Amino acid sequence: MTKVSSDREEYLNKVNEIDFGNEAPKHLDSSDFFTVAKERRSVRHYDPNFKLSDEEVRELLEIAVQAPSSSNLQPWRFLVINKQETKQKLLPIANNQQQIVDASVVIAVLGDTKAYVNADRIYDELVEKGMMTQEVKDFYVGSIVKNYGNFPEEIATKVAMIDGGLVSMQLMLAAKAKGLDTVPMGGFDQAKFVEAFNVPENFKPVMLISVGKGIKAGFEKVRLTLDEVLTWDQF
Repeated sequence: MTKVSSDREEYLNKVNEIDFGNEAPKHLDSSDFFTVAKERRSVRHYDPNFKLSDEEVRELLEIAVQAPSSSNLQPWRFLVINKQETKQKLLPIANNQQQIVDASVVIAVLGDTKAYVNADRIYDELVEKGMMTQEVKDFYVGSIVKNYGNFPEEIATKVAMIDGGLVSMQLMLAAKAKGLDTVPMGGFDQAKFVEAFNVPENFKPVMLISVGKGIKAGFEKVRLTLDEVLTWDQF
């Protein structure tokens, strides 16, 4: 292990030295959006015996993919890691963060930089529903393929990352509404992840999200005041 990766691991795991007490994550009596958004926290301590079924994971992702995306190209792709041996494989790549192996599943959110190849199929459905004429669809899809297909790698990746962030937040809110806990993680070796899990070249890692039943609440939310982050009209 290099010094950089060692320091990174120490930094990411330092949070485990914080005394969270024995308070479990707050049980929500309501799945009202504002309650869910206010009460969601990043939880790092999970019940390793709690298991989500494949159908429950699919239900969360079905809600997540209702998120918006650039030109409705839906570039998000998901790798669900739920087998314990696969989590162990991921553990050192994710700087040995304990939630990797304790949470029920880890969902790797990826962004497809070539999602534009699906434009024809996506917009065909709008034509079939009578929401778009074939002429408009052909023009629109042609423009998408021409523009997105010629994006520099940096721009294509940025678009995929933005849309990946949108779907990730929606996934975490859906999980909280279902009484589950999550923590998003950017602290992992992306190159090693891509190699270890045979990720296609055009799938760019956005983040890892642990999902399960928390046993210790996450941090109390500490936020800058709205006035510190808000400006009207122009800077």
